[in-house]
Amino acid sequence: MTNLQRMSVEKILLDHGIKPTSQRMKVGMVLLPKPRHMSADQILKTLREAGNRISKATVYNTLNLFSRSGVVREIAIDPAHLVYDSTICPHHHFYNPDTNELTDFDSPGLSISGLPEPPEGMEQESVDLIIRIRSVC
Repeated sequence: MTNLQRMSVEKILLDHGIKPTSQRMKVGMVLLPKPRHMSADQILKTLREAGNRISKATVYNTLNLFSRSGVVREIAIDPAHLVYDSTICPHHHFYNPDTNELTDFDSPGLSISGLPEPPEGMEQESVDLIIRIRSVC
Protein backbone atom coordinates (compact mmCIF):
# COMPACT_ATOMS: atom_id res chain seq x y z
CA MET A 1 0.00 0.00 0.00
CA THR A 2 1.15 3.50 -0.72
CA ASN A 3 1.81 6.19 1.85
CA LEU A 4 -1.15 8.11 0.40
CA GLN A 5 -3.47 5.14 1.04
CA ARG A 6 -2.08 4.83 4.56
CA MET A 7 -2.77 8.51 5.23
CA SER A 8 -6.27 8.14 3.76
CA VAL A 9 -7.09 5.17 6.02
CA GLU A 10 -5.70 7.01 9.05
CA LYS A 11 -7.87 10.05 8.22
CA ILE A 12 -10.98 7.88 7.86
CA LEU A 13 -10.38 6.38 11.30
CA LEU A 14 -9.67 9.73 12.94
CA ASP A 15 -12.73 11.30 11.27
CA HIS A 16 -14.85 8.58 12.91
CA GLY A 17 -13.26 9.03 16.35
CA ILE A 18 -11.14 5.88 16.15
CA LYS A 19 -7.54 5.89 17.37
CA PRO A 20 -5.47 4.49 14.47
CA THR A 21 -3.51 1.79 16.33
CA SER A 22 -1.22 -0.45 14.31
CA GLN A 23 -3.72 -3.34 14.40
CA ARG A 24 -6.63 -1.13 13.33
CA MET A 25 -4.52 0.33 10.54
CA LYS A 26 -3.64 -3.17 9.30
CA VAL A 27 -7.32 -4.13 9.10
CA GLY A 28 -8.20 -0.75 7.59
CA MET A 29 -5.47 -1.03 4.96
CA VAL A 30 -7.01 -4.28 3.72
CA LEU A 31 -10.62 -3.09 3.66
CA LEU A 32 -10.77 0.69 3.22
CA PRO A 33 -8.55 1.91 0.33
CA LYS A 34 -11.11 0.83 -2.28
CA PRO A 35 -14.70 -0.45 -2.34
CA ARG A 36 -14.62 -4.02 -1.04
CA HIS A 37 -16.83 -6.66 0.53
CA MET A 38 -14.89 -9.01 2.80
CA SER A 39 -15.64 -11.36 5.65
CA ALA A 40 -13.56 -11.26 8.82
CA ASP A 41 -11.96 -14.57 7.81
CA GLN A 42 -10.99 -13.19 4.38
CA ILE A 43 -9.40 -10.14 6.03
CA LEU A 44 -7.56 -12.35 8.53
CA LYS A 45 -6.27 -14.60 5.73
CA THR A 46 -5.12 -11.59 3.68
CA LEU A 47 -3.27 -10.12 6.66
CA ARG A 48 -1.59 -13.41 7.58
CA GLU A 49 -0.57 -14.11 3.97
CA ALA A 50 1.15 -10.71 3.99
CA GLY A 51 3.15 -11.78 7.05
CA ASN A 52 1.15 -9.95 9.70
CA ARG A 53 0.74 -11.54 13.11
CA ILE A 54 -2.79 -10.71 14.19
CA SER A 55 -5.39 -12.70 16.09
CA LYS A 56 -8.86 -13.58 14.87
CA ALA A 57 -10.31 -11.83 17.95
CA THR A 58 -8.47 -8.61 17.05
CA VAL A 59 -9.86 -8.67 13.51
CA TYR A 60 -13.41 -9.28 14.76
CA ASN A 61 -13.14 -6.62 17.48
CA THR A 62 -11.74 -4.11 14.99
CA LEU A 63 -14.51 -4.80 12.47
CA ASN A 64 -17.14 -4.45 15.18
CA LEU A 65 -15.63 -1.08 16.15
CA PHE A 66 -15.52 0.02 12.50
CA SER A 67 -19.16 -1.01 12.05
CA ARG A 68 -20.39 0.71 15.24
CA SER A 69 -18.49 3.87 14.27
CA GLY A 70 -19.86 4.01 10.71
CA VAL A 71 -16.58 3.25 8.94
CA VAL A 72 -18.02 0.11 7.29
CA ARG A 73 -21.43 -1.44 6.83
CA GLU A 74 -22.06 -4.91 8.20
CA ILE A 75 -24.09 -7.00 5.76
CA ALA A 76 -25.71 -10.23 6.89
CA ILE A 77 -25.82 -12.50 3.85
CA ASP A 78 -27.41 -15.09 6.12
CA PRO A 79 -27.29 -15.59 9.90
CA ALA A 80 -23.87 -17.26 9.74
CA HIS A 81 -22.26 -15.12 7.03
CA LEU A 82 -21.33 -11.49 7.76
CA VAL A 83 -19.52 -9.34 5.22
CA TYR A 84 -18.07 -5.89 5.83
CA ASP A 85 -18.64 -3.28 3.12
CA SER A 86 -16.24 -0.36 2.80
CA THR A 87 -18.84 1.69 0.89
CA ILE A 88 -21.05 3.32 3.48
CA CYS A 89 -23.32 5.43 1.27
CA PRO A 90 -26.77 3.90 0.61
CA HIS A 91 -26.67 1.21 -2.06
CA HIS A 92 -27.81 -2.36 -2.68
CA HIS A 93 -26.17 -5.63 -3.70
CA PHE A 94 -26.25 -8.63 -5.97
CA TYR A 95 -25.02 -11.75 -4.16
CA ASN A 96 -23.71 -14.82 -6.00
CA PRO A 97 -23.68 -17.77 -3.57
CA ASP A 98 -21.63 -19.84 -6.04
CA THR A 99 -18.71 -17.40 -5.78
CA ASN A 100 -19.59 -15.76 -2.43
CA GLU A 101 -19.30 -12.42 -4.25
CA LEU A 102 -21.26 -9.26 -3.48
CA THR A 103 -21.54 -6.63 -6.21
CA ASP A 104 -22.78 -3.10 -5.56
CA PHE A 105 -25.50 -1.56 -7.66
CA ASP A 106 -26.98 1.92 -7.56
CA SER A 107 -30.71 2.16 -7.53
CA PRO A 108 -31.86 5.75 -8.10
CA GLY A 109 -35.13 4.62 -9.68
CA LEU A 110 -35.81 1.69 -7.35
CA SER A 111 -39.06 1.88 -5.43
CA ILE A 112 -40.04 -0.53 -2.67
CA SER A 113 -43.68 -0.30 -1.70
CA GLY A 114 -45.78 -1.89 0.99
CA LEU A 115 -43.24 -1.56 3.79
CA PRO A 116 -44.90 -1.68 7.21
CA GLU A 117 -45.05 1.41 9.41
CA PRO A 118 -42.39 1.32 12.13
CA PRO A 119 -43.53 1.06 15.76
CA GLU A 120 -44.57 4.26 17.49
CA GLY A 121 -41.66 6.54 18.29
CA MET A 122 -39.43 4.88 15.66
CA GLU A 123 -38.52 5.82 12.10
CA GLN A 124 -37.18 3.80 9.19
CA GLU A 125 -33.42 4.22 8.89
CA SER A 126 -32.69 2.18 5.79
CA VAL A 127 -33.66 -0.78 3.64
CA ASP A 128 -30.93 -3.19 2.56
CA LEU A 129 -31.72 -5.12 -0.60
CA ILE A 130 -29.70 -8.20 -1.52
CA ILE A 131 -30.64 -9.85 -4.79
CA ARG A 132 -29.32 -13.41 -4.99
CA ILE A 133 -28.11 -14.38 -8.46
CA ARG A 134 -26.78 -17.54 -10.11
CA SER A 135 -25.07 -18.33 -13.39
CA VAL A 136 -27.37 -19.41 -16.19
CA CYS A 137 -26.71 -23.05 -17.11
